[in-house]
Parts: sequence; structure tokens; C-alpha cells
Amino acid sequence: MPPDPLPPWVLDRRRAVGDNIRAARGARKLSQEQLAELAGSDRKTINRIEQGTHSTDLDRLLLIAHALDTPLSDLVR
Repeated sequence: MPPDPLPPWVLDRRRAVGDNIRAARGARKLSQEQLAELAGSDRKTINRIEQGTHSTDLDRLLLIAHALDTPLSDLVR
């Protein structure tokens, strides 16, 4: 079980992943709604992930990477 509260570096990395998703989405000229539809999610969840306010699971990240036609490693670097 992760510590509560989470260390600041975890929150920083979460925001960085969100920034990478936002950049990949922008490069493909997709709206949050379009990405959500492609990834089987909803716009609010995509928004929270991009903002770094939502902890997401590996399965959802894999679906987002697939929808963006981007290797997962590019999103989590």
C-alpha cells in the first residue's frame, strides 16, 4: 500500500505523464472527448489524468497509448 500522503516526486511524475499524454493528443489533433472515446473512457477521466490529479492503472494507460498510436514508454518517460 502506498504511503499517505504520497511523496512529492510521485505527484510530479504523475503530472509529467499527464503532460506527455496531452502533448501526444495535441500532436494528433484529438480533443479530450475524442481520445476518451478511442480509449474507452470519458472526457473527465482523461482531463484528470492529463492534469495529474487522478491516479490511473496500467490497463487504462495501455488503452490511452494504443488510442494515441504511441508506445507506452513515450507516455511514462
